[in-house]
Amino acid sequence: MMRRAVTCVVLLAAATGLPAQDVLDIVRRAVELDRRDSQSAPRYSYLQRQETRELDHSGQVKGRKIETWNIVWIEGSPYRRLVGRNDQPLSAEEQKAEEDRLHRNSEQRRMETGEQRARRLGEWQRRQERQREPVKEVPDAFNFTRLPDEQVDGRPMFRIDAAPKAGYKPKAQMASAIFPNVKLHMWIDKRDYQGARIDMEVLEPISFIGFLLKLSKGSRLRIEQAPVDDGVWLPKQVLLTAAARILLLKGLNRELDFNFSDYKKVSGGATAVAFAEKP
Repeated sequence: MMRRAVTCVVLLAAATGLPAQDVLDIVRRAVELDRRDSQSAPRYSYLQRQETRELDHSGQVKGRKIETWNIVWIEGSPYRRLVGRNDQPLSAEEQKAEEDRLHRNSEQRRMETGEQRARRLGEWQRRQERQREPVKEVPDAFNFTRLPDEQVDGRPMFRIDAAPKAGYKPKAQMASAIFPNVKLHMWIDKRDYQGARIDMEVLEPISFIGFLLKLSKGSRLRIEQAPVDDGVWLPKQVLLTAAARILLLKGLNRELDFNFSDYKKVSGGATAVAFAEKP
């Protein structure tokens, strides 16, 4: 992380015509809009392509696995249906098995009692909230520096660096493990105030409590979003390049590459099932 003297920050802010405090306002606005759009996500079905690349010690790919999933909404919560492997459609037998599983799941959800439905939706909502908790703390957990603006895909962006704020104690469990040990580089759309891209670099090893997983120094995470419609931005790519240790024993170098596409707005009905002919 670039650590800048206060004088440099003031001069940079003056050069851009933006008071230093407004950098924090930009971040706060982006975090709030991200929260709004995360609540809008159930209106869309989409395809998720997941590629896992195993790397050797020189960073070269020595193996890969690709799976494509159709994410649909059934009675208020998501369901993942496998539609392809290694960028090829499933065999006829596998497609039939996946369709049977989907229809069984749909029927089970439709037959739920009110209590069962409330429990399922409540559990899903709590998982979503736990995942979003760290994002709410970003404006308080970092010191921000505005850099010269850039263009991304033809759209003007605020460019902001974020360094961990000394002495800040994150409230969320995941935030406490991550935020003191990473630096962020953010590209925020100047029109929609949406986070178009966030790059995270691990400064010190991160251990996740409850999981025997450790991300080593130098691991990187990239999150990209793009506009879908009506000002709503949704994920486009999540790329994790990790030097990780699993079970604290075996070294593992891995890239996880998630790509999201084919967003389709779901109708107002409680059940929305979208089928993809090929990944």
